[in-house]
Amino acid sequence: MSPLTPARVTRNLAALAATVLVAVFAGVALGPSGLTPGEVAAALLGDDASAAADIVWRVRIPRVALAAAVGASLATAGVLFQAILRNPLADPYILGVSGGAALAGVAVLALGGSFGIGYAAVPPAAFVGAIATLLGLLAVVGPTGRLSTHTVLLTGVVFNAFASAIIVFLASLSGFEDGGSIFLWLIGSVSDARADVAGWVVLFLVVGLACALPMARSLDLMALGEESASALGVDAERVKRILLVSASLMVGAAVAVAGLIGFVGLVVPHLLRLVLGPDHRQLVPAAALGGAAFLVVCDTVARIILNGPELPVGAVTALAGGPFFLWLLRRSSRGVA
Repeated sequence: MSPLTPARVTRNLAALAATVLVAVFAGVALGPSGLTPGEVAAALLGDDASAAADIVWRVRIPRVALAAAVGASLATAGVLFQAILRNPLADPYILGVSGGAALAGVAVLALGGSFGIGYAAVPPAAFVGAIATLLGLLAVVGPTGRLSTHTVLLTGVVFNAFASAIIVFLASLSGFEDGGSIFLWLIGSVSDARADVAGWVVLFLVVGLACALPMARSLDLMALGEESASALGVDAERVKRILLVSASLMVGAAVAVAGLIGFVGLVVPHLLRLVLGPDHRQLVPAAALGGAAFLVVCDTVARIILNGPELPVGAVTALAGGPFFLWLLRRSSRGVA
């Protein structure tokens, strides 16, 4: 692979940005309401009085924006987890970090009313849940700081099952009558989209990227091992602490608004790593763009594939990511990854 140069980075990121724009346009143009491309274009150009404009501006654009923000957050967090833990299967969903964030968010929704706590406390609770899960994961890792493939799988499967069971229990205990909302939370959905919600996710994403990008070179050196990185002047413990908190912040925000959307943080980083190479100076921003495009496309498919009823986007990402995960696991067991 050719050396990484500013021109090459700019070219690759520009191509990914163009992909995001195409995905966003497709997400806005396509949907179950049957609007024609001409009606969508007229709505975008300012025909605010039409029913098409109402659908485009109040439904589709906020939903596409939320999907892009959530996808970018999960993919960026996936890159950071894989780099910090030096494990190709590290992913917010597989590690159980998403499950911890969801559990804390649902706990606030279910029990917060008794203590005068409202919906505004859900995002901070999800962040705390993600951090707590990561601390538990690091306790399992021990002093070596490296998870084996089997430990990743067992930890994630056990904790996600545990978190899902507690979520259902809390929902039943609090008298939630709308079981469908809990189902959407567990599967993952961006159907309840609002512009202000997407703005908060973008804010946490920007904070996470602002922490990660200056440390991208340190992540490359840490791939050689923490001792080697320390010998080259990298404060590995400081980098790990800052980026683990940053990744958890992004995951907590994404899960708070969209629930448990799996495999985005696994599929996107690996595909980009195969195409662009492992240099995190390019890979981190590329993951944000690739994750945004990937989840927008998945959500568009979820809305139109059944020609009426829509699937939760988490079901589409699982259908796309499940076979990829099995392939990656097989590849990793052979020592290729």
